[in-house]
Amino acid sequence: MTKKSSNPHVGSSFEDFLKEEGFYEEATATAIKRILAWQIEQAMQEQNLTKSQMAQLMNTSRSSLDNLLNPDNPSVTLQTLQRAASVLGKQLRVEIVD
Repeated sequence: MTKKSSNPHVGSSFEDFLKEEGFYEEATATAIKRILAWQIEQAMQEQNLTKSQMAQLMNTSRSSLDNLLNPDNPSVTLQTLQRAASVLGKQLRVEIVD
């Protein structure tokens, strides 16, 4: 005989848990920002670009670039992401899906 769990989250997905607790959107946004920051850093390394060089090519300050590359700083605009992608010869794709 198996004991039935009193935990309402047993058997549900982590995504379901985040939604139920009201953290899904925040967690998703944080994950996306971390991935984008990592991708930009990787492209910079592949192209041997320093942060100072990248900031100069983006026509921005080094501190603004540091904010873009900081995975825990959510305050980044699509325009800034697009400019970084363009400087790196990349494209930024944003979509809304079901």
